[in-house]
Amino acid sequence: MLTAEELKAIEDQLGAEELIIKKMKNYSSQLGDPQLKTCCDQIIAQHKKHYNTLLNHLQ
Repeated sequence: MLTAEELKAIEDQLGAEELIIKKMKNYSSQLGDPQLKTCCDQIIAQHKKHYNTLLNHLQ
């Protein structure tokens, strides 16, 4: 069982991961360079993985 402090930390980190994903999607949409877009897409995928891993800790 997670403590209230641990739950708050996970909640905070979920919010941070969501923000990174949102920002990277925005950056990617403004880029013209395909290599930079690919880099952004890889970062988005990695942070989605982080987000899902955190969610799994809540189940």
